[in-house]
Amino acid sequence: MPRDTLRKSVSVRIEGRVQGVWYRGWTVDQATSLGLSGWVRNWSDGSVEAVFSGEAAKVDQMLQRCWDGPPMAQVSAVSYQSCEPPEPGFRQRYSLP
Repeated sequence: MPRDTLRKSVSVRIEGRVQGVWYRGWTVDQATSLGLSGWVRNWSDGSVEAVFSGEAAKVDQMLQRCWDGPPMAQVSAVSYQSCEPPEPGFRQRYSLP
């Protein structure tokens, strides 16, 4: 199977100055532009959690973009692990405690 048709799903935690800087909205825009499925939400500890699913190369691109974030963000860590694919589409979820 060619590499560009491989599918990948990851659960991601982004840490640093990532709340109050439009990180979730930026993530929705970036993931949608790459054709990924998943979701993004804030945690009360100041981190952002996301799930990205789609072509492996595009998921890898999104993981790389997470390090940059929107202009006001200051990302200190991006960690991820494999997960089950989410429902189709990409959305912003409510914050969690």
